[in-house]
Parts: sequence; structure tokens; C-alpha cells
Amino acid sequence: MIIIPNNEIAKHMLTAFFAKHWGTPEMAISSGIFRCDELDGFAAVNESGEIIGCITYTIDGKDCEIISLDSMIENKGIGTALLQQVEETAKHAHCQRIKLITTNDNVHAMAFYQKRGYQFAAVFPNAVGKARRLKPEIPEVAENGILIRDEILFSKVID
Repeated sequence: MIIIPNNEIAKHMLTAFFAKHWGTPEMAISSGIFRCDELDGFAAVNESGEIIGCITYTIDGKDCEIISLDSMIENKGIGTALLQQVEETAKHAHCQRIKLITTNDNVHAMAFYQKRGYQFAAVFPNAVGKARRLKPEIPEVAENGILIRDEILFSKVID
């Protein structure tokens, strides 16, 4: 596995990756819609050149916000390596905090981020309804049977 900036990957590959894993390259959260295939980020690529993980982010002043993080192979360090790459980028950009939003059903993500030093910063009850108006493809119920309705903000202070 190698990690490369998203701008070194053919745009059609990124678009196809997000379409396959999210239905569209658009990520909708209550604050708006982001085109993940147009954001800054990094991809983990295997020896065949396939994308096996991807992270996207934005930087606004002293905040870095992770918009998406996907790993196609669990427990191989792909997500951790991508997250560390963004954390290093945020440090170099003199950010003071990294933040991200996940939904209440995503218990795997909640554990993943907490193990890496991220803390619950806020809960936005019923915020997914607003995001669903922007992107109707967001399902009502997750594969694990949990209703998808709340957004949870995680943050980590950068040392």
C-alpha cells in the first residue's frame, strides 16, 4: 500500500470510488454538500493501482475538517495511515483542531476515532433529516438496524 495525494489520481477513479461506496461523490451533512472527488485528500492504493482507502478534508482557518474516510479492508492500518496523513497536513497548515462529523449509527467510526484521541464535541439531534433533504439517498436505517438521525461532532486538538 502507498499513500498518495488525491490530486495525483485520475478524477474518474475518485468519482467511481465515491459512487461505489456512497452512491454519489457527494457527501451531505447538515452544514452542506461536499463533492468528495474535488476535495483535498489522500488515497491508499494497492500494488494493482486500485484505491483501497481514501480520506478527504477541508481547511478553514485554524480548523481542519475531515469530510470522508473510507477503508475497503478492515484492520490493516489503512484508515489509521490516512488519518495520520491528514493530521500531519493539518499541523503543517498550522491548524489548531481537527474535527469531523459522523452519524449516530456509525458505532465503528465512533470507536475508531476515540481510540485515536478524538473526543465527542457535540451532538446534533435529528440533523440527518436536514442532510437527507440535500441528499435523499441517505437511508433511514443503517445496515446494523439503527435509525440514522443524529450527527455527532468529534474533535482533536493538534499538538
